[in-house]
Amino acid sequence: TFAIITVALISGALVERMRFGPYVAFAALWSLAVYAPVCHWVWGGGWLAKLGALDFAGGTVVHVNAGVAALVAARLLGPRRDYGRQALLPHNVPFVLLGTGLLWFGWFGFNGGSALAANGAAVLAFVNTLFAPAATLVVWLIVDRVRTGKTTAVGAATSIVVGLVAITPAAGFVGPMGALAIGALAAFPSYFAILYRSRTALDDSLDVVAAHGLGGVVGALLTGVFAEARWGGTDGLLAGNPKQLGIQAVAVLAALVYSGVVSFVLLKLISLFTSLRAEARSEGLGLDVPLHGEEAYTTGEGAILVVQRDVLPEQRRRPLSSPLGKTRPLGGEA
Repeated sequence: TFAIITVALISGALVERMRFGPYVAFAALWSLAVYAPVCHWVWGGGWLAKLGALDFAGGTVVHVNAGVAALVAARLLGPRRDYGRQALLPHNVPFVLLGTGLLWFGWFGFNGGSALAANGAAVLAFVNTLFAPAATLVVWLIVDRVRTGKTTAVGAATSIVVGLVAITPAAGFVGPMGALAIGALAAFPSYFAILYRSRTALDDSLDVVAAHGLGGVVGALLTGVFAEARWGGTDGLLAGNPKQLGIQAVAVLAALVYSGVVSFVLLKLISLFTSLRAEARSEGLGLDVPLHGEEAYTTGEGAILVVQRDVLPEQRRRPLSSPLGKTRPLGGEA
């Protein structure tokens, strides 16, 4: 559901340093105190809905909401202890690309499903969910090429996410050409925000602030520019209704201020009872083993299965040490 993915986005800015228990507590409280009210404001007949704010699938409710919460939480926790002192490289670039493809595929349901029916609005959202990220990808790669002389796979993946975020509030309110324009324009703020972040102490591993927060802001505002009543919703600035851009700005500002303030209060409240941040030793080892007692990857050879029929007669007489440290005879049980 939208509720669970919204709070999950915040974790991308807190990796390798926030303890699991406090995060779960924050997620539960944040969903009730931040997500639910903003969701009601925009989609549940609340004051932003009555004002006329347009948000087809969650630009403000999901992405702006989560982006500003991620910014507050990341600043409150501070950066990882190795941040800025050594290169923190992507873990597995092929998996990044695989995940991006799966995400794009799932986003068709995210945006198209927001029509709540198999109708023309859903078809329009599907088309726009294809066009906008494609435009962001092209512009992003061109900017990357001009600036560095290279294009990167991780940059391409990031650009697709930015495009998906930007079209989310507009998916059912703009035409395909509007979607291309939104996707192309959204590339610039997020691209340069990521460049700027690398020069600051903001440790946002998945660029939640730049991709989701800023991408959501840009998408929500551009919805007020490119929206057309013939597609759904109301006309925007280019269709002769400049008032809609102002309404979109009010919705963005409301989400930014409310989510930022309440997120800060919730984190401070939780910190009164327990430490938000993992201990230095746990952080140095990685949080998997100290906090969860397991590792994502096995670096050794792993278990070896010996099939009885493949064991030579003379080997049956020799004991074999099991992975648990006990010695058992081959062909039988200890």
